[in-house]
Amino acid sequence: MLLFSALVHAVLLTLHFTAPALKQPPNSAAYLEVVLVNSKSASKPHKADALAQSNLDGGGNTAAERRAKSPLPSLDRPNAEPSVAQQEQRVVQLEQQARRLLLQAKAKQRVEQASDTSRPQRDSEVAVKPNASELVQRSLDAARLEAQVSRDWDNYQKLPRRKFIGARTQEYRFARYVEDWRMKVEKVGNLNYPEAARQQKLYGQLQLTVSIRADGSVESVEINRSSGHKVLDAAAKRIVELAGPYAPLPDDIRRDTDILSITRTWIFTSADQLASE
Repeated sequence: MLLFSALVHAVLLTLHFTAPALKQPPNSAAYLEVVLVNSKSASKPHKADALAQSNLDGGGNTAAERRAKSPLPSLDRPNAEPSVAQQEQRVVQLEQQARRLLLQAKAKQRVEQASDTSRPQRDSEVAVKPNASELVQRSLDAARLEAQVSRDWDNYQKLPRRKFIGARTQEYRFARYVEDWRMKVEKVGNLNYPEAARQQKLYGQLQLTVSIRADGSVESVEINRSSGHKVLDAAAKRIVELAGPYAPLPDDIRRDTDILSITRTWIFTSADQLASE
């Protein structure tokens, strides 16, 4: 009995059990490749080049054996986005570059300021003294300028000294002369009243400025404000000219006046008379 048990145990030790091997189809690949087609045909291709979701017997615009490629980027590209550590390193590099540029700009500014402060000294060192011909030219220019100023002053001194008088002058030496002048103009005006104004029954007033030279002659007659009638304006100017020449300017006026300008308002009244305000 013991001998039989020992034999059975020996036989069991010599036996080995193995898992059945899986039967794989011949020429099988490690992965399955499937292509997507954007068309299909009714007939099945005799020899397919690839697996697809639909039958496609031919297609495309070329006879060459080619497959269309997707324009989309590949999805298995490693490290497409920079890591946080790379971004922090880039920031540090940019800050260092900015500090470097700032230091360079400050150094350039200090150099320019130093050159600006030293430039006047260099200019004064290289300044050239004027020679004899330049000194003569400057003297001539100064003489010409002095002569021009002197000539202008002489011309100014030769200008007539003018005095402008209105109807309400208070200074006696002018008031007496102006009043005598007014009376003479009114007398001559009434004696030579314009016939056209009388016939057309034209009335109105105008303002005149009469400039009288020292010898009593009339320099000019200007209408400052028209009467609105050309007949009356022309008659007033003619009357002033007819009344001339006037009395020469008195000595007390001539001491500071060469031409006396008198401004007065003259009225052609409805009574066919000439009056002054």
